[in-house]
This record gives sequence, structure tokens and C-alpha cells, in this order.
Amino acid sequence: MKKEERILERFADAQHDIWSHWMEYMFSVSTKLKDGSYNIDKEKAKRWIKQMETDYNDLSEKEKESDREIVKQYLSHIIDEIKK
Repeated sequence: MKKEERILERFADAQHDIWSHWMEYMFSVSTKLKDGSYNIDKEKAKRWIKQMETDYNDLSEKEKESDREIVKQYLSHIIDEIKK
């Protein structure tokens, strides 16, 4: 496998892990309904919509730090690939 393909696959794997973790969290803070669907708490939905509509530079430091933690995960993969 070419280096570019290896890097692509590594990042796709990392992205899937990040997405899976987020979905696990989403389901854990939602209410499962009888029909199998989920209901998100109104306050959480309101907060997430606000964050989604806010540019990074306008986020609170706590919100920015959360995004930085995700980037650190990606950077660790980049550093590992560079060392190979």
C-alpha cells in the first residue's frame, strides 16, 4: 500500500473512532422511545445547534479546547506516519 493510501486509511480510521465516540455519547444522553427512535434533551440540542452555527473563533475557550483535543488525536497519527 502506498504511503498516501496508508495515511488516508489511518485518518479514516481515526475519524470513524471520533464519530463512534460522539454517537455513543449522543445515545447515552438521549431517551430511547418505544418505537426505537431517540429523543435528544431540548437544552443539549439547543446548545449543540448554537455551537454548530458558531465559527470556531467565536466559541468559548472550553469549546475550543474540545476541538483542540480532537486535533491532537490527528496530530499523533501524523507524527507516527512521519516517523515511519
